[in-house]
Amino acid sequence: MSEFADAARNGLTPAALEATLRQVGEERYHDKHPFHHRMMAGALTKAELQAWALNRYCYQAMIPRKDAMIVSRAEDPELRAEWRRRIEDHDGVTGWDGGIARWLKLASGLGLNEELVKSERRALPATRFAVGAYLSFCTNRSLLEAVASSLTELFAPVIIGERVPAMLAKYSYVTEDILAYFTPRLKQAPRDSDFALAYVLAHATEPEKQQDVINALIFKCDILWAMLDALDYAYRDGGNIPPGAFVPEAR
Repeated sequence: MSEFADAARNGLTPAALEATLRQVGEERYHDKHPFHHRMMAGALTKAELQAWALNRYCYQAMIPRKDAMIVSRAEDPELRAEWRRRIEDHDGVTGWDGGIARWLKLASGLGLNEELVKSERRALPATRFAVGAYLSFCTNRSLLEAVASSLTELFAPVIIGERVPAMLAKYSYVTEDILAYFTPRLKQAPRDSDFALAYVLAHATEPEKQQDVINALIFKCDILWAMLDALDYAYRDGGNIPPGAFVPEAR
């Protein structure tokens, strides 16, 4: 946990805890990753963008499952009611008219077969391990830690604000329709992170719990970073694609 290992040793005020959590994101959120920087610069090949969309789908599809675990563990009706909206945001009303469906539209718009993406069978092993680790974390660690792990959404509007205009400007085959997933997230992410942050600040009142929530956010940042590490290693310059993973068509 490096510089944050003992951040809450002497206890933090709510304002200091919030400042520490925001510092974690400032230093460790995946908008700092070289893969993201290459995306913003227009330096990714179409194959790399396809691999990103296919692998990220595994994460998107897992989100309502981890949120359902949080709902099932929450005794507070307000927390359950608020968190249910996250599931609806991703699944929609029918299961296929929410954020997951919009991500599939993104993947299809990049030339991927929808059924292949949905199967998740061509995702990188590291992606599957990372996604599974996050689901396990939200299932087995404390409810407070599970809620705190969602605080990466504090930083989501920034990365979306960079990603969408850059992709539209740098990749001729990317359209606003393909990137429709991100439009609702500009409102959903701040709404969700505001609630989660208030919950964390209200319940992490002891040094041990404060350190737990800091570590939970670090863990989540590490999950997102590891996923981009795997993509960068596997697909950059032809890369080192592991057996069974997605292989782009020769172009």
